[in-house]
This record gives sequence, structure tokens and C-alpha cells, in this order.
Amino acid sequence: MSKNNEELVCDFVGGAVGHRLKFGGGRQQALPKAIGFKSGYIPSVIDATAGLGRDAFLLASLGAHVTLIERNDHIHSLLHDGLNRAMGENEQYAEIIGRMTLLHGDAKELLPTLKPEVILIDPMHPPRQKSALVKKEMRLIRNIVGTDPDARELLEIALSCARSRVVLKWPMRAEPMNGIRKPSHQIVGKSTRYDVFIRT
Repeated sequence: MSKNNEELVCDFVGGAVGHRLKFGGGRQQALPKAIGFKSGYIPSVIDATAGLGRDAFLLASLGAHVTLIERNDHIHSLLHDGLNRAMGENEQYAEIIGRMTLLHGDAKELLPTLKPEVILIDPMHPPRQKSALVKKEMRLIRNIVGTDPDARELLEIALSCARSRVVLKWPMRAEPMNGIRKPSHQIVGKSTRYDVFIRT
């Protein structure tokens, strides 16, 4: 295992994730809004590109049942270990992790078998022009998983499978994905936008 791989850790308890759990904006954050959280309604979600699971953890902390799909062996292993450690932290974490189901495989193959309500897709984003702006952790992940040349195919499959909506997490200033219909609406954050495709 390379030194870069050893530096990458999946941690739901400390750092930014733990801080977000304690002090985050709850359902008023951009991601829950994009996913479709409403008063009295919490959708079930499939995170088709789980990565280190932070978005899935946020949604699960707000009550959603989330299925995480990760195809890279090493990232899946890190995520599995992180979930197990968080499960033993305390009752609050055990309850949150209990709403998260981790699958190992290619989302393009798994999605048609899962009858998903809402699908979240966060592919490896196009490289920024200024590499200094890319966080160290994201550089490490990119070194492991490379790019996602099949991101458009995954989005097309998701659009054919989701019963309610598909949410694409994409850099704020990035061009829309080629060949994909215009989203129903967008939720815009500081550096990220969520393109929301409502099934009609």
C-alpha cells in the first residue's frame, strides 16, 4: 500500500464530520433540500458514488435510510472500517450507522435491482484549473480511484431507475454534463451545486 493510501482515513466521529453533526444546519443545508426532505417526509436514498460516505452520513443523521454503493476496493474497505468504528462510538452514532447499508459493486449494475426512491450521484469532478484549491484529501482519493469516465452512463441509468428524483452533485461553475437533459431545478451552495432531476 502506498504512503498516500495510508494517509486517507474514513472518520465519522472526529474532524469536519463530527463538527457538522453537532453544529450543522440540519435540513436547511443544501443537500437535504436537494434530496427532498420535507416536514413529515424523509426519503430513502441511494448514494451511488459513496466515496468516504460523508453525504450519506449527513442524510442518515437526519433520519434517512441510505444505501451506499462503492466500487473501488480500497475506498470500500476504508468506508467499511469507518462505519464499524462509528457504530461503537455511542448510541447516537449507532442509531445513525444503523440507517446506512454499504454495498460493494458498480452502481450501474446495482441500481436497476434496488428500485430506488432518490439517487445521489457525486462523481469525481472535472479537475480544477488551480490545483492548489483542491483539498489534500480529494487529491488522495483521485490518486486511488482516478476519474469517472462513465459518469454520464451512471446518471442516465439513475434517471431511468429512480422513482422520485436524481440529484447530481457538481462543481458550481462546471458545465452541465453533455447529453443530459436540463435539471428540474438547482440548489446552489458555496462551491457546489446540486442539479435535481424530478421524475415525472
